[in-house]
Amino acid sequence: MTGPVGNPRDKIGKINDTKLVRTLLVENYGYSPDLIYEIRGRYHKVYAWKPCPLDVKGSERKGIYFGRIESDGIRLSIEGAFLVGPRATKNVVELDDGRALRYLAGEDVEVDQAFRGWVILRWRDYYLGSGKAANGRIHNYVPKERRLRSRA
Repeated sequence: MTGPVGNPRDKIGKINDTKLVRTLLVENYGYSPDLIYEIRGRYHKVYAWKPCPLDVKGSERKGIYFGRIESDGIRLSIEGAFLVGPRATKNVVELDDGRALRYLAGEDVEVDQAFRGWVILRWRDYYLGSGKAANGRIHNYVPKERRLRSRA
C-alpha cells in the first residue's frame, strides 16, 4: 500500500476501511487480527472492535483506538500493538530493560538492526506500542500522559 502504490491515505473512502487496515497490517507486520476497523476524522484514526449481538444503547461509536493511518503506513496505538504484536511476523523490535524504560519515559531509542518504517516495540512479553525506525533510531510516539515519570 506504500511505496510505488502511493499514500495509503489516498485510499480512504475509496475502499472499505476494514480491507484497507487489514492490508496495511499484513504488509507491515505480517498479521491482521480478525476485527472490524473504522477510520474516523481528519487525523485518520483507526478504531477496532469485534461484532457483538448485544445492543448497547447510548454509544454511537464502537471500538477502541487502534492506531492511525499515516502517509507511509499504519502507526499502532499501545493497544493496537498488544493486539497485533503477539502474532506479528515482521517489524517487531525487541528492547532491553534500559531502552524499554527510556522509551516509556518518552525518549527515542537506538536500535542495532537496520529497521526502517513503522515497528512494534516489545520488551520481554509486553508490547509497548509502535515507533518509526530510521537511521538506527526509533522515534518515540508514547503519548505524554502515558509516559513514565522519574522519581526525582
